[in-house]
Amino acid sequence: MAKDPRYIRNFCIIAHIDHGKSTLADRFIDKAKLVSTRGPMQQQLLDNMDIERERGITIKSQAVVIPYVANDGHEYELNLVDTPGHVDFSYEVSRAINSCEGALLLIDAAQGVEAQTLANMYMAMEFNLEILPVINKIDLPSADIDSCQHQIDHDLGLDPDLTSLVSAKTGQGVDELFEAIVKHIPPPKTDRAAPLKALIFDSHYDAYRGVIVHFRLFDGMIREGDQILLWFSKAVYTVEEVGVFKLGLVRTGTLGGGDVGYFIAGIKTIRDIRVGDTVTNAAKPCTKALPGFKEVKPVVFSSIYPIDSNDYEELQEAIDRLKLNDASLVYEKTSSAALGFGFRCGFLGMLHLEVVQERIEREFDLSIVFTSPSVRYIVHMKDGDTITIDNPLEYPESIKVDYAEEPYIQANIITPTTYVGNIISLCMEKRGIQTTMNYLDSKRVEMIYEMPLAEVLFEFYDRLKSVSRGYASFDYSVIGYRKTDLVRLDILVNGEPVDALSQLVFKDNSQSRGRQVCERLKDEIPRQQFKIAIQGAVGGTIVSRETVNAYRKDVIAKCYGGDISRKRKLLEKQKEGKKRMKMVGNVEIPQQAFLAVLKTKEDNN
Repeated sequence: MAKDPRYIRNFCIIAHIDHGKSTLADRFIDKAKLVSTRGPMQQQLLDNMDIERERGITIKSQAVVIPYVANDGHEYELNLVDTPGHVDFSYEVSRAINSCEGALLLIDAAQGVEAQTLANMYMAMEFNLEILPVINKIDLPSADIDSCQHQIDHDLGLDPDLTSLVSAKTGQGVDELFEAIVKHIPPPKTDRAAPLKALIFDSHYDAYRGVIVHFRLFDGMIREGDQILLWFSKAVYTVEEVGVFKLGLVRTGTLGGGDVGYFIAGIKTIRDIRVGDTVTNAAKPCTKALPGFKEVKPVVFSSIYPIDSNDYEELQEAIDRLKLNDASLVYEKTSSAALGFGFRCGFLGMLHLEVVQERIEREFDLSIVFTSPSVRYIVHMKDGDTITIDNPLEYPESIKVDYAEEPYIQANIITPTTYVGNIISLCMEKRGIQTTMNYLDSKRVEMIYEMPLAEVLFEFYDRLKSVSRGYASFDYSVIGYRKTDLVRLDILVNGEPVDALSQLVFKDNSQSRGRQVCERLKDEIPRQQFKIAIQGAVGGTIVSRETVNAYRKDVIAKCYGGDISRKRKLLEKQKEGKKRMKMVGNVEIPQQAFLAVLKTKEDNN
């Protein structure tokens, strides 16, 4: 039987990256005794991917039901959704927030309020969530609780008296936090007699049972055997199983308004499910849909090719299977003269790209190469047409182009005052325009910049961390398109363009980017019997060049003494041979050369 809504609390944990969300979720699960205490305790219980555990990050939001007996004697059902912290996965956070009535805003006692702390708090406020500030890591020697409470009051405008002090690592203060959740987060407002109205906030794929849909019920009831209607697709399914998340799927047979759980209804692929869709009863539907989520739009594009062309079918299967559990991955088929057949993919950001790359290599044991990441440009032609491109090979001849536009972001950077000069220099180098600079207190500054998204893709995040010694925090959102001076940089090897190395770059940066690529290729391309020219070209203009020297046989070694004309004759003959060889010679570019081009300056040093 579904729980009385008065004793249900739906909440999520939101914070900046690495502030201890998953560790706090582990402590909640410990206290509820959802895992056996025998055997070694596994960390990050809700993170079920190897990459999540190794990197210490959350990529997908996860839900779990925690039973808790409060001081008032009643047993409460706490529905927790653990969310990612990295800016690339803020879409996952918005979906989790939409399913809850309250949020725990986690703040690191040593780091204080950071950029994504603010961004996630504003997102929670948009959905009218009750926000409980929680200061975590109070056991650290560097913890500054007074400063954090001042920031909660001054920067966030929240009530510092409601703040809970916890150490997710040791479990200190977790019992008091449970009581605060029960006391301050409101129960769900629901009418279980009304027609079924539920919101799909996630889904995952099971090879044996099809799609398992994660959803939050707002009104009505759902039972096994019910006929349900998906609002947008108008598809009708029969519910086979209903249940809740308790580190696994626990079948309950029925769920009511206010509950968070899952259902299985014989849905074959994740493409049939739209996250943000409304689920209702087919026989007695609700009158209007719930407000869903905005469609997720990829911002970074790159092509994936198998290193061995025989692995193409395996790569296609791997991407299809990844797509089942990652609805934000967008892809289409493509081909390259240098690398063969592959896929053009769209990602939410550079971390998302890295995660997909690692998952393909690990989970499917494939060796792959990515082309240089690019953003989506809008190109206005002289004949009045407008085209949208993300692949450098699609860029039209410059004589036909009137002007191009590139996506801009608003970057929020919070940093200690010591590093302000370094960060201003970095942002100016990346074509950033400063719009605001707020002194949050005597030690910390918030800087807001508008800058091209393309500049953030290459080494920006790494360099921001190095110039601020890791203390600066960064969050961004795409704000629209602006005019830019765009050119296509082609890389020629022995006079032949290599399509997989082409890049769309800002005109003033083309020379430095071309020089960078040529230098890296020079180190990777093996020497031949003839000289190899590696050139960066914009249109018909060569902007950079490096030369791989030839192997040289000493043809005059056998000449001892004698006339100089004999030596000259031998050298001329050798020169003619090398010239002929260069004309017919074919330069093989090794796979590691493509990988080297993608590395940042720091990686190569």
